[in-house]
Amino acid sequence: MAVNRRRGEVEAVLDGRAHRLCLTLGALAELEDAFALEDIASLAERFGSGRLSARDLTRIIGAGLRGGGTATTDEEVAAMAVEGGAAGAARIAADLLAAAFGGPEETNARP
Repeated sequence: MAVNRRRGEVEAVLDGRAHRLCLTLGALAELEDAFALEDIASLAERFGSGRLSARDLTRIIGAGLRGGGTATTDEEVAAMAVEGGAAGAARIAADLLAAAFGGPEETNARP
């Protein structure tokens, strides 16, 4: 699956299937609502703390899946198998946030 990092896309394998994830503006607005934050700067600050709960990871990955075109609920995301368990989910969320907010280009970069 080809992803376009310049559009903020990342690839993740969930339940044994490759998915495209993207934090579109709509997905970011969804996260602002979910975390009861006023603006995107507050969202970036919250995620920049480096302290994310399992619920946070579920919300971020779910928003990324929906932004990438996969119709799913956070409850469905919570039940998905992630290679590497919680650490794997954290890597997916970190990669997705780096793609959306800027970060190292080499993170999960695909040729």
